[in-house]
Amino acid sequence: MKSIEPPSCGASASTIVLIGRNKRGNWVAQQQEGLFGGLFVNRAQALKYALFENGNHPETIVELPFEFELNVNRGISSAPAARGIRA
Repeated sequence: MKSIEPPSCGASASTIVLIGRNKRGNWVAQQQEGLFGGLFVNRAQALKYALFENGNHPETIVELPFEFELNVNRGISSAPAARGIRA
């Protein structure tokens, strides 16, 4: 039987992709450390992009329940209550 490592142990921080909506309702996909990201008109396109960029690892995609903005200066800018949350 093949052993499967849970994402929290096997996924490096560089491959975790956060997706969610910004304050304008657009979908945002951004790598946790801000190495890549983009704005999308729907969830399906954000997920497609996230999977492409992270090497097709759905277990490392985290959908956020709060608004966050694409930050082109690396990292995410989020609501004050969400700061410090780690996936």
